[in-house]
Amino acid sequence: MVKRQSGVTLLLGVLFTILFLACGNGKEKTENKVETATDIQKMFAYRNDNSLMISGHRGSRGIQKPENSLETFRKITEEMPVFFEIDPRLTKDSVIVLMHDETLDRTTTATGKLSDYSWAELQTVYLKDSEGQPTTDRIPKLEDAIRWSKGKVVLNLDKKDVPMSMIVDLIKKCDTEEYIMLTVHTGAQARYYYDRFPHIMLSAFIRNEKEYEDMAISGVPWENMIAYVGYTIDDKNKKIVERLHKQNVKCMTSVAPTHDRLDTKEKRIEAYKLEIAKNPDIIESDYPLEVWQALREK
Repeated sequence: MVKRQSGVTLLLGVLFTILFLACGNGKEKTENKVETATDIQKMFAYRNDNSLMISGHRGSRGIQKPENSLETFRKITEEMPVFFEIDPRLTKDSVIVLMHDETLDRTTTATGKLSDYSWAELQTVYLKDSEGQPTTDRIPKLEDAIRWSKGKVVLNLDKKDVPMSMIVDLIKKCDTEEYIMLTVHTGAQARYYYDRFPHIMLSAFIRNEKEYEDMAISGVPWENMIAYVGYTIDDKNKKIVERLHKQNVKCMTSVAPTHDRLDTKEKRIEAYKLEIAKNPDIIESDYPLEVWQALREK
């Protein structure tokens, strides 16, 4: 039996709570005060303690609520310890909103490119749930999501079409350096954010030796990073994972393109259990509640 501990509930503000769940041992709750911006770095540091964190990709699917919506974030954080990967994009009038696709067709009641709509025009548009059914929920501003998240959960902002300078300005406006994670694909991107926010957490693409060296020469401290290492941990990236662990960097895999696409909950949960057995530090999924169930059953 593979023994896993799970974390993390991000009650950031006065306190955050890390929930650990180990096979046969029930639940153990510990509390840590968040008093400085470096506390988020401590939370995401690799400790070789067999722990597993779960990231909700675009928030979540399968709960009759839309992806990339405040309603979904609220629902999932009520059910489990989690952090979210979300997708900032720009409207025609440069308002940063949450939307994964360039177009509105799949996830909303409108059609065409998001960038062709102003913020005012989007007020008549409604989000669809994961089954394609219209809801009463509207496209949220990133600023509203960030302000809601303070004291509740960490948001990992994916790299879409928003200029990095605008992301920096919004983080400063909301005063949320210690609550936000930023996805970066290159060492140069990592350095840009680090130069402006020395305590920012970064989700860095480090899937091979070339990407590892690119991040290493950026000069950004490893303590500011988690690493996305690919869909799974296997012979292709095992050595990279080992190198990252020596730097105390947590390694994240994503089952969004693989196990999440299985057609039943039962098949997905069994696949998640196999993935958990490979000992990633973080699993990103469209179905975080199901990964959480697989972890508890494991």
